Amino acid sequence: MFNALVVDKDSEGTVSAQITELDDSQLPEGDTTIAVEYSTINYKDGLAIANRSPIIRNFPMVPGIDLSGTVSAGGGGDCGVGTRVTVNGWGIGEQHWGGLTQTARMTSQWLVPLPDSVTTLQAAAIGTAGFTSMLCVLALEAHDVVPSSGPIVVTGAAGGVGSVAVAILAKLGYEVHAVTGRPNEADYLRALGASEIIPRNELNGDPRPLGKTRWAGGVDAVGSRILANILSMTKDNGCIAACGLAQGMDLPASVAPFILRGVTLAGVNSVTVPYERRLVAWQRLATDLDPAKLDAMTTVVPMRDAIRVAHELLDGTVRGRVVVDVNA
Repeated sequence: MFNALVVDKDSEGTVSAQITELDDSQLPEGDTTIAVEYSTINYKDGLAIANRSPIIRNFPMVPGIDLSGTVSAGGGGDCGVGTRVTVNGWGIGEQHWGGLTQTARMTSQWLVPLPDSVTTLQAAAIGTAGFTSMLCVLALEAHDVVPSSGPIVVTGAAGGVGSVAVAILAKLGYEVHAVTGRPNEADYLRALGASEIIPRNELNGDPRPLGKTRWAGGVDAVGSRILANILSMTKDNGCIAACGLAQGMDLPASVAPFILRGVTLAGVNSVTVPYERRLVAWQRLATDLDPAKLDAMTTVVPMRDAIRVAHELLDGTVRGRVVVDVNA
């Protein structure tokens, strides 16, 4: 028997979330069983748990788009029994049971072995948010945006993706400008490595086709008007890595930055990234993310608090990363 947070829908269509005791016979199909140690609460998890958006495709569902733990049965390749692993993406928590459980059953191809220097707690703290941040940094590097190119803007900087992005970019030597709607988080963002704090309202107006250039590149987790504005202010041959839509899915932008300045908008999708690229990203996370800064942006809660925290995250009151100890 094991405990899991289960979201289900009754015959009248009412969706509810609660911690439930299950047994192995109720696990979904898969060739690998994982003894889970940690999961997380991300924005997508919050939407699923609070039923704010149709994130979940099948009921009942165990949410949690991240997990870390040890392979207890099955596995294969680099991830045999006893291997410490992480799983991010692949539709877990949406189409396939996710990480907010003490026991998970997965497909072995989804597993990534953890670098020796990364603990299971750190892996969860990094999670999809940190993994996505690293993919964004790799996208900037692939487009020749280097520290000497100029400042980098990070939107949604006090959130999970933004916090990790600020920390990684600062460690790599970039000048980081952090955009946030929470001015009380300025000291937190400076401690992560931001050199300038930009109020969100400064970039929330109607975008111009081209604005005065300010940044060589950026990491955007917000979308909509803010993304349109930072694109209009990006320098020649710069790159913005876009990975989120917290403000909205629309993009009220002009083609001017792309055809007059050669700006690149690089979309970053962390869900279906090939295995070899996942290995590269996790190896880079092991070296390019300061563990002390990761710890500073991480809060660990027991699974009984996961539902409450999901609502707080959607209300915009959660800083950084929330790790769920599923065995606490």
